[in-house]
Amino acid sequence: MKKNRPGRTAAIVSAGLVAAALASPASAIELYNQDSDELHFDGLAIFGFFDSQRNYDLLGTKEPGGSSWREGFANYGFTGAKGLGEGAALYGRISLLSSGTWGDGDAGGITSGKERRTAVEDAYLGWRSGNLFPALGEDGIDFSFGRQRIVFGDGFLINGDALNFGDALDRVAGTDFNRGGGYWVAARKAYDKTAVLRLGGAEGLRADLYWLESDNKVQAKTEVAGINVEHVSDLGTFAGLYIHGLDVDGELAEILGLTHRDGQKTLSLRYQGNAGVENLFLSAEFARQRQGDATADDASGWYVEGGWTFADLPWSPSASYRYSRFDRDFDPLFFGFNRGYGTWFQGEVAANFAGPFNNNTRVHYVKLGATPLENLELGVNLFNFRRVSSAVDPNTDAREIDVFALWAVHDNLIVSPLIGYYKPKVSADQGGTQLGSNKSNRYMHLLFIMPF
Repeated sequence: MKKNRPGRTAAIVSAGLVAAALASPASAIELYNQDSDELHFDGLAIFGFFDSQRNYDLLGTKEPGGSSWREGFANYGFTGAKGLGEGAALYGRISLLSSGTWGDGDAGGITSGKERRTAVEDAYLGWRSGNLFPALGEDGIDFSFGRQRIVFGDGFLINGDALNFGDALDRVAGTDFNRGGGYWVAARKAYDKTAVLRLGGAEGLRADLYWLESDNKVQAKTEVAGINVEHVSDLGTFAGLYIHGLDVDGELAEILGLTHRDGQKTLSLRYQGNAGVENLFLSAEFARQRQGDATADDASGWYVEGGWTFADLPWSPSASYRYSRFDRDFDPLFFGFNRGYGTWFQGEVAANFAGPFNNNTRVHYVKLGATPLENLELGVNLFNFRRVSSAVDPNTDAREIDVFALWAVHDNLIVSPLIGYYKPKVSADQGGTQLGSNKSNRYMHLLFIMPF
């Protein structure tokens, strides 16, 4: 099987438009609320229609032509907290997730269109300190464990366990990798086992000590631990993240080319903020990996990004540019969607079906945006992909443009149409991934995002 693996796309929601609603749905059904005790029923549902004019040779499961399919999931459950005095509380969540893919399956052949699954998604408990330790800030100690999503920074390396394969790889590898469909919408994101100790408040110096273990077979059931340290101020957030690979499933790692994760050491340094300048956005991260065995070389992955919002102009237009570079043996680990289209899935066709998947590539990315209404965001993303090493197949040199909108119809519905054009340098017959030809591919989707 190819060493480069398909990307993974989490829930597509504009960070500025509706992130707060997803983090704490205002429309959650309140079942109990007395003193400092509360219990809610809440969740998130996403359903999408997808159409790609051309298919891609990721697993050898697709033929030349196009694909039309549908994907969706609903994560529904109970979130609660019990007050313990001084603002301290026990908290937790238990939820189920139902997912599926219908139609032809996705354009990369990861799903067949026959996947369905309902299973436990979130199941965690935690304790937060409230005002018990004033020197550490409010909730300066927060410990949680169980099945939960964990995110550091903007998801460059760790943003949940969101790679959702269907049953197509099963036929290629002879192992059951099926997580129940929902590949593009990244239905399942919770790590199977976690323990996280968060120290420090919302500002100043803070840290996260963490351990997590994936039950995702296509991640070779990777287990890692480490520390995330941040300094948060008005100038922005400076941070360092260390990830130590503890274990993988040996048989799965051999199939997937992930044996180097056992003993792998990754250190990243990052910054994000406005440096005290209103309307400026700056972000950067540099990661260096020392691999756990000789199947892969030590590698680096990094990016620098800058943007400006013209807040005094009609529609508050914005423009940003990012350059990212990933060595051919760089392992992007658990990267995922965080702050908008293009982060960290660079190109809707490239990041999900055609490649590259954040290794062996240099990417120039330009984003243009505007907000004609308070509840409407318009955007254009432009990508240029070039390989770092031309000796490594497949050839993923390409260009892509995606035009999209995010419309918050009301608190319980966000609608997002997108149309993209992807132009590879070569076809699959010439060493690329696009089946049939290297002509431009027209891709489109329509998403309905429903927090509740």
